[in-house]
Amino acid sequence: MNRRAQACVMILFGGAILRATMTDLYLRYVKEGLRPFLIAASLVLIAAAVMTLWYELRPAFTSNGPDATTADRPDETAAETAASDHGHAHHEPRVAWLLILPVAGLLMVVPPALGSYAANQAGTALTSTEEYEYPPLPTGDPAKTSLFGYAARALFDKGESIGHRRVQLTGFITPGPDGQPILARMILSCCAADSRPVKLGMTGDIPTGLENDTWVQVVGRYTDHRARDPINDEEIPYIEVESWREVAAPTDPYE
Repeated sequence: MNRRAQACVMILFGGAILRATMTDLYLRYVKEGLRPFLIAASLVLIAAAVMTLWYELRPAFTSNGPDATTADRPDETAAETAASDHGHAHHEPRVAWLLILPVAGLLMVVPPALGSYAANQAGTALTSTEEYEYPPLPTGDPAKTSLFGYAARALFDKGESIGHRRVQLTGFITPGPDGQPILARMILSCCAADSRPVKLGMTGDIPTGLENDTWVQVVGRYTDHRARDPINDEEIPYIEVESWREVAAPTDPYE
């Protein structure tokens, strides 16, 4: 792979990243707040590739005669020319062409968001070693809040900041410790590689007959019921479900 081919691969890679950020595809990989950085990185890659192509394709400087500084050193000039020719004849290993594979994957493949399989491989993200804040719930009935927000209030605030209010949560179905379906959602610190699941058990009108990874919206109230996550032995809070309905997967599947 010569420099021209490398530049073409850089353009494809930068274009693939830019295309992903112009749609919702980038949300499969990173948090929404990183979008400006992805756009900047893709533009830098494209600019660097264009400059490389310009350098490689610009008209070669030609001279009618030997340079005055090298006219009296024909042996050295010949040696430098031979070395230059040898350098241009050198080729990088063919394995470098494998760099096209991730570019092709980014352009042609839309990966699914992490779901029940990933949630069952990791312990719940809520641990007693971290500190949490409990701002007032949004207005309205039911109060629309995140799965993480409700779970933290239910587990460490003992539901005091929830009170008797109804809450509306959205997540996907995954098997719980006792085999019953629970509600879950993946949270990101930076990107999908560091994702962790928030798990929430359900009592009352539990959604049944649904396949794993089915997204549902539940409305319910706080309950002090608890369970233990067998993976990291942390507590899993519950919600008493009053009603639920199946919904489409959200544009941003992570919290």
